Amino acid sequence: MRNAIFVVLAMFGFGHVVLNAAESNTSKPNIVFIFADDWGYGDLGIHGSTFCKTPNLDRMAKEGIDFTNFTVNSPVCSPSRVALMTGQFPARQCVHQHFQSIGAHIKRGMPDWLDPQAPMLPRMLKEAGYKTGHFGKWHLGSVADSPSEDAYGYDRFATFNGSGKNEIKKDGLASVDHAVEFIREFKDQPFFVNLWLHEAHLAHYPLEKFLEQFKDLDEQKRVYASVIAEADEGVGRVFALLKELGLDQNTLVVFSTDNGPEFTRGEDSKIHLEGEEGLGGYYSVGETAGLKGRKRALFAGGIRVPFIVRWPGVVPPGKTDTTSVLTAVDLLPTFLEVASVALPNDFEPDGQSALSAFKGEPLTRTKPIYWEWKGGDSQDYTWPSLGIRDGKWKLLVNEEQKKIELYDLENDWAEKKDVAADVPDVVGQLSQKLGAWKESLPTAPSENSVSKARKKSSKKKTR
Repeated sequence: MRNAIFVVLAMFGFGHVVLNAAESNTSKPNIVFIFADDWGYGDLGIHGSTFCKTPNLDRMAKEGIDFTNFTVNSPVCSPSRVALMTGQFPARQCVHQHFQSIGAHIKRGMPDWLDPQAPMLPRMLKEAGYKTGHFGKWHLGSVADSPSEDAYGYDRFATFNGSGKNEIKKDGLASVDHAVEFIREFKDQPFFVNLWLHEAHLAHYPLEKFLEQFKDLDEQKRVYASVIAEADEGVGRVFALLKELGLDQNTLVVFSTDNGPEFTRGEDSKIHLEGEEGLGGYYSVGETAGLKGRKRALFAGGIRVPFIVRWPGVVPPGKTDTTSVLTAVDLLPTFLEVASVALPNDFEPDGQSALSAFKGEPLTRTKPIYWEWKGGDSQDYTWPSLGIRDGKWKLLVNEEQKKIELYDLENDWAEKKDVAADVPDVVGQLSQKLGAWKESLPTAPSENSVSKARKKSSKKKTR
């Protein structure tokens, strides 16, 4: 009996167990979630890239739905991924920035890793009978005594920026290789796969065959287009495998990325300077398609990212959805609905299932979307530290700087015009909701997410 497969590329997956009539007696659908890194909304051919080529993703959009109003829940890596794993805004786990050193975590009031006892999508699916795998980037904790990835509910894993157990190279080739092997092994069982690609994060490791393909571009664009093309080829490999195994017709494919594009640095940054080989930020020339801001910004360019869904027979082909408002914390409740798994009784996700949108039907969002950013203000677009979207309105705030901006997203998709002065009542209402949300957040990380060295140091200081 063939399994359905949901390949969810990038950040989201949905769907009830709604199968083609020919597959109505199939066992639980499988889920594959492919998540790229640091892509701009405009880095896809279908989104108007001026130099990148993404034939596999373009074809995916023609065979599915391209959602234009999907946002992640942080403008940087680690908290964005926490939202996917937990179905909760990352601030609920005190994750405000990317995981790095214990000293940096203490300074930011962060844990040293994502608490493995938090609500966890892979564990929920595993308990429902799924085989679970995670391949590629991790970045949910990498200090000395971080839990290994299997503590979060994975049967198989091979990662970089992770626990160091089953470590692989920082490239799409190795990540896709492991995902392909996993799918082949468990093709006859329900499975869930996270495939989290390195591209286009720093450092850049362009392959010669793609550099040759883009030899007519200038130096910066040539490198960037090459790493985007490598990721797109990985997507194509997944599709080819599904067809080879006879699973394509029962596969939901979703593609997304963790945040907007990295900002472009000067020529002195051609070489990466963080102790590893590879090319640097001079080549980070991703495109936002006109959206304000980039990575590290709560403006659209930092958090509105590509989101494409494909599922033959369920997802209508060739559709662009410009009205459904989707966000990363919706992923967990949607995946559980796909798997016919009830939410735990004591768990309330911050997101909501969006199956109707995947089926091409109107979606009415019932929950506000919140953002928190504690990564500093190094660029002119990185000043907002808090944000809320409710209905068509998006409010951005920095309390310390006493700055507030409001955008009407139905009429200003790129967030170009601040209308806060025009509708002060809306500003007041959203500010009140944002303040109440902020008050509901924990003030310190859980004991399960703090390293032994940190606990020991803390005890010494209190003596």
